[in-house]
Amino acid sequence: MKRFASVLLGVGIVVLSVFALSSGMFSSAQARQNVPPLTQWQVIDLTQPMALDLPLWPGDPAFEVEAVASYAEDEYFINRISIGEHSGTHWGTPNTFIEGARSADMFSAEELVLPAVVIDITDKAAEDADYRLSVEDVQAWVEANGAIPEGAAVILYTGWQDRWDDAAAFINEDADGIMHWPGFSAEAVEYMIQEYGIGALGTDTHGADPGNDEEFGASFAMYDADGIILECLAGLDGMPATGATVVVGGLPIEGGSGSPARVLAFVPPAE
Repeated sequence: MKRFASVLLGVGIVVLSVFALSSGMFSSAQARQNVPPLTQWQVIDLTQPMALDLPLWPGDPAFEVEAVASYAEDEYFINRISIGEHSGTHWGTPNTFIEGARSADMFSAEELVLPAVVIDITDKAAEDADYRLSVEDVQAWVEANGAIPEGAAVILYTGWQDRWDDAAAFINEDADGIMHWPGFSAEAVEYMIQEYGIGALGTDTHGADPGNDEEFGASFAMYDADGIILECLAGLDGMPATGATVVVGGLPIEGGSGSPARVLAFVPPAE
């Protein structure tokens, strides 16, 4: 009887193990089937075109393009380009302002794929070019859209993307050399870091801080939290408030403070 009981126990363990394994395999396969392939997702290009007359931060190096091989003479074509790390659509890393902080080459590929939320302040920015996103603005957005995902890139849609083809209007510098565009307040960024653990800021202007903020409070707050900042973004009018994933194609420049980047957003198909 003992031997018979042992056999039954052994058979029972095998059956349970096979059932558990089969169930797990089925669940995994089913989960994969329920996820639409990436080719079915909407892709939104958040990158501004790079022309020689692109808007530059005052004092930054000019964008230069020089042909160094031609079809006629070399049977192929190639350019040499020269551009500042923070020109065009670009990302910035903590060592931009903080000596010894992480540089562009120190961020893993996984850290450059982030859930994205978009806060639309186009109406307020149209009325006040120096508008600063407040803590109250963030709280109102959360009440309407839900909590900000941990590690998210919080992107500010100001409408400045539409000024890209007019460098003077994009930089919006006054007679005293003060730039004017809307941005994040330091308080709002600190609040989002503490409450939601955000991983990045993004904006369609040339800086996460308002143009007239000479203390760069929002940038310092994000860099102190070891996050990144995306600037000069485009295509934000096509972005949903939540649900998109942003992929930052920045160059891993050794010791660099960021780089020009091709930034893409992926939006899952509607269920």
